[in-house]
Amino acid sequence: MKVSILEPKEYHSYYKTYIDKVPEHISLLEGLEKGNLDVISFFESIPEAKLNYSYAEGKWTIKEVFQHMVDTERVLYYRCFTIARGDKSALPGFEQDDYVSASKANAKSITDLVTEYLAVRNNTITLIKSLDNSDFTCIGTVSGGAMSARATAFIIVGHELHHLEVLERLYF
Repeated sequence: MKVSILEPKEYHSYYKTYIDKVPEHISLLEGLEKGNLDVISFFESIPEAKLNYSYAEGKWTIKEVFQHMVDTERVLYYRCFTIARGDKSALPGFEQDDYVSASKANAKSITDLVTEYLAVRNNTITLIKSLDNSDFTCIGTVSGGAMSARATAFIIVGHELHHLEVLERLYF
C-alpha cells in the first residue's frame, strides 16, 4: 500500500504536511522499515555533547525531539489499532509540549531512547503486518475529525521524516 491511495476525506487537513512527506514510490511497510534504520543511524551519529542542544530558548533539545517522535508514534499506533478494530470511540488529540516536558528525555541516554524507539517501531510494524485492507480502510474520529487507520499509519512515516528534516535544518 502506497500513500497515493489515501483520499483527503481520510484525514484532517492538519495532517497533510506529514502525509505529503511520505515518498510516493515506497510502501507503508518500506517506509516504516527504512525509517527504523535511518532514525537509529541519525541519532547514534550525533555526538553525546550535542544531544541536549536546542537551537533557541524554549525549543526542544535533540533528545526531546527524539522522545517526541517516539511518543507521537505511540499515540498514532494506538489510533491506528483502535480505528482498525472498528472502535467508534472518539479519540482525543494530545498536547505534545506537555508530553515532552513530562518525558524526562534529557535525563535519558541515547541508548535508552534508541531502545524505546525500537520497541515502539517493532510494535508498529507488527501491527501493520497483521492488518488487512478492510482494517486499513476503517474510519474513526480523531480530534473531532474523520481519520482512517491507513492515514494514521502513513502519518507515522511522514511525522518522522518531518522531524528529521527539522533537525537537519535547525540543529546542525
